Amino acid sequence: IQGLHCRLKQHSYRLEHQQTLLNQLREVTGTTDVQLLQQALQVSNGDLAEAVAFLTEKNAKVPQQDETTYYQTSQVASDKYISVGSQADTNVIDLTGDDKDDLQRAIALSLEESNRAFRETGITDEEQAISRVLEASIAENKASLKRTHTEVWSDSPNPYDRKRIDTCPVGLKNVGNTCWFSAVIQSLFNLLEFQRLVLNYSPPARVHDLPRNQKEHRNLPFMQELRNLFSLMVGSKRKYVDPSRAVEILKDAFKSSESQQQDVSEFTHKLLDWLEDAFQMKAEEDREGEKPKNPMVELFYGRFLAVGVLEGKKFENTEMFGQYPLQVNGFKDLHECLEAAMIEGEIESLHSAENSARSGQEHWFTELPPVLTFELSRFEFNQALGRPEKIHNKLEFPSMLYMDRYMDRNRDITRIKREEIRRLKEHLTLLQQRLERYLSYGSGPKRFPLADVLQYAMEFASSKPVCTSPVEDIDSSAPPGGTTGQPLPPPRQTSGSPSGLSAAPAAAQQQRIPIHKPFTQSRLPPDLPMHPAPRHITEEELRVLEGCLHRWRSEVENDTRDLQGSINRIHRTIDLMYSDKSMMQVPYRLHAVLVHEGQANAGHYWAYIYDPHQRCWMKYNDISVTKSSWEELVRDSFGGYRNASAYCLMYINDKKPFLIEEEFDKETGQVLSGMDKLPPDLKQYVKEDNELFGKEIEEWDALQARKAQQEKLALATAAADASATQDPEYMEQPSPTNDSKHLQEDTERAISRAAAEQEERSPEALLNAAIKLEYARLLRFAQEDTPPENDYRLQHIIVYFIQNQAPKKILERTLLTQFADRNLAFDERCKSIMNVARAKLDLIKPDEVNMDEYEMWHQAYRNFRETTIFMMSGLELFQKTNYIEALMYLIYSYQYNKELLSKGLYRGHDEELLGYYRRECLLKLNEQAAAMFESGEEAEVSTGLGIMNELVVPCIPLLLIHDTERDLLAVEDMRNRWCSYLGQEMESNLQEKLTDFLPKLLDCSTEIKSFHDPPKLPAYSTLELSERFSRVMAALGRVPTEAR
Repeated sequence: IQGLHCRLKQHSYRLEHQQTLLNQLREVTGTTDVQLLQQALQVSNGDLAEAVAFLTEKNAKVPQQDETTYYQTSQVASDKYISVGSQADTNVIDLTGDDKDDLQRAIALSLEESNRAFRETGITDEEQAISRVLEASIAENKASLKRTHTEVWSDSPNPYDRKRIDTCPVGLKNVGNTCWFSAVIQSLFNLLEFQRLVLNYSPPARVHDLPRNQKEHRNLPFMQELRNLFSLMVGSKRKYVDPSRAVEILKDAFKSSESQQQDVSEFTHKLLDWLEDAFQMKAEEDREGEKPKNPMVELFYGRFLAVGVLEGKKFENTEMFGQYPLQVNGFKDLHECLEAAMIEGEIESLHSAENSARSGQEHWFTELPPVLTFELSRFEFNQALGRPEKIHNKLEFPSMLYMDRYMDRNRDITRIKREEIRRLKEHLTLLQQRLERYLSYGSGPKRFPLADVLQYAMEFASSKPVCTSPVEDIDSSAPPGGTTGQPLPPPRQTSGSPSGLSAAPAAAQQQRIPIHKPFTQSRLPPDLPMHPAPRHITEEELRVLEGCLHRWRSEVENDTRDLQGSINRIHRTIDLMYSDKSMMQVPYRLHAVLVHEGQANAGHYWAYIYDPHQRCWMKYNDISVTKSSWEELVRDSFGGYRNASAYCLMYINDKKPFLIEEEFDKETGQVLSGMDKLPPDLKQYVKEDNELFGKEIEEWDALQARKAQQEKLALATAAADASATQDPEYMEQPSPTNDSKHLQEDTERAISRAAAEQEERSPEALLNAAIKLEYARLLRFAQEDTPPENDYRLQHIIVYFIQNQAPKKILERTLLTQFADRNLAFDERCKSIMNVARAKLDLIKPDEVNMDEYEMWHQAYRNFRETTIFMMSGLELFQKTNYIEALMYLIYSYQYNKELLSKGLYRGHDEELLGYYRRECLLKLNEQAAAMFESGEEAEVSTGLGIMNELVVPCIPLLLIHDTERDLLAVEDMRNRWCSYLGQEMESNLQEKLTDFLPKLLDCSTEIKSFHDPPKLPAYSTLELSERFSRVMAALGRVPTEAR
């Protein structure tokens, strides 16, 4: 019996494989002829690539592509995941063939071959076929799909940047084109029932011996690594964890060590298949005489009844399905996709008593799984180009999906409603056609609304009649105009009336009142020529004509309103067709949306997952896990906007709350959370990992403490030296332009004014008066409203301190330091004032002026000067079109400036200005790199891709992290430029390089990856910096307003 069961299972797998290949060929080539598809499989002996080549050569009459070209289409084959007859009781009422002997012999041969292969390898034919396709695809991109993990995905050295905040969900590190893995795993992990099954899985006892076959040797280690990964996602103290071990087992299973961007639905299918096998082994060991139940099958697999007619003979059979594939092209929402997927071919004969020769079938769900997954097929094969292309059409889907209309138990009522909807849509089409005749009236190429046409006729008829030809009243003495040599008409004045018609001469004021035209109301400019008008019309004619036109226009408007009202009512009727309670008994709530951004050959995946406890959507983008919204999900998932769209939808039965409910402690009744969820072995595993991370934090803290102590000693030494002998470097530095001379002149000027105004001539009195005068001068500068090029903060530190509200003690000590400059000792008066200032500095007690605070303010000013130099250097290089060198200056100036502005409005420079030039520099570099790539020359292409990989791509997260509209649009422009090449013909080496590059460009992670060190800055004196900054900012006055 067991042997028979095994053979039947292998037979069902073989049938599933055949159906898989048929579905793949149908989607990849666009061919719907089943006989032709079967012929292609027979000719190619089941080889997918040869079958595709056969069909494309036969149907499209295009040259046969290389095998590897067709292997690219493995990504777009999504129909392959319906398990036709897999693990299901198939009840075929009638078979089309009469000769049963041939069928039995074919089945026996198929069972024998499949059974032999399974005994030897433990791998089914389907897995072998998928593995062959993947190997070919990997081989094709072997040279291009390489990514250096340490360079691109290096961790921050600061463990606090990688520390989990409270109970925030844990992210998954992208270990090289593995965003597909993260998106799927996070979606499944957040199904708490699935999470519990994985965490509490224990391998069968017999596996402690050697595994019996290759499948057990692969699946059980993967199951253990998945448990480890899930346990870290539950209890880790890290912000994100590394899934490398599980990913490596997956890659080994595909017999390739190369990184590859996997297809989400394909990976999900294989993942569930492996888990099903692992749980099946456990279920068979635990069973006690009963048929083993596989929790993976019960969670993710359902059944539908196929009811149809084949060549006039009716049939019914039950089939099992996992992920249900849906076509996107040509449909506006999910229900339209489902309706189309449930009906194949011509089905009228299903409902009639007569048996015709028509063929077709309907699908009716008999059993829906608790987790219902839809694959949205967004790829199609372009036969002209010989490559798959992504479908960017908009497709809407609801947050709550009612599946009643697709259930077998509602078959009769659904058929009635479908027939009613069909009748309503036919009526709707007629009404829309009639309305279109009113809205697009005419027999020529240009058509207008009929109501407007009647309005125009009224306007013409009511214009003042003219008795001359429109060419006779033109002044023949006027000079010829244009190239025709004909005279230009003189300008005519228009009336101020709302009709906009030309005014008549003053002698004829009996002009008729113009009729208001609501559709096309406008005013004609005064220099237009005479308005067309009838040559002659009597009062009686005008009265009759106006009456008819008014009446006809009113009739047309009424008809238009009636048609629009009828159309709206039919739309509402169709929308409410399934809204009664009897058809809202099978609710499925949207749990997760897997999004793909990019094109068919490359892209990035992330997931939106609903958190029922916080009642909000969460965005899982590799290591980044953030709160989101339904509006953001719609923007990124519906499609039709940018290159992002949903690729997989995961719904859960809303009447089965155990899917997402937390587990309770049986003794205390408390909700189990965190480490309490884990079995003992996983608790120990997570505990050890957390201890390692804790040690890493301790080592970092110790290192930072040592650095802080060293810096504190260095600051104390520097402060002591500054107090004793030296001034701050920006107040006195050995510059070739003698920067201290500028400050010295200001100081001497203040002393001279104080001596002229002060009666008391003692050094202390003169010092106090000079300080007050200098402070008053600098206060005026700080309060003055000046253009950007005159930034007084760069001319004196006191201006910076005043604008940022530094403490009074800091201002006083800084001014005393200015007057204590040894360079003032050129005469006795200045020397005496300098000595008094130094004496006052010595008398200041530590409790009067906090030296740490004093040094902090002076360090803040040094940071401001440094940021200014970065900004000025970047803008100078940008103006010289040296974008490569300008980029790093602009990037660092923006980042440093943002840190300054976080402490105060006057701590830094205009953020919008820096953001504009940072964005423009990246766009310019993107244009340069794209132009180099388009040249096709090897050296140019390498240089262009080098610019993108080394400069542009690492900067993209900086534009994405703050989610500003202009930055997002700039990123979208850059991505669109490169994605546009996917649809173009190019040499194979360029295609490989593009395929390698695009996943990096389309990566939506906001993680700041490895970056260039900041460029070294030259030393500027205060005068040099002020003058140079002024020149650069003045030059910006000649750029567009947005940049200024």
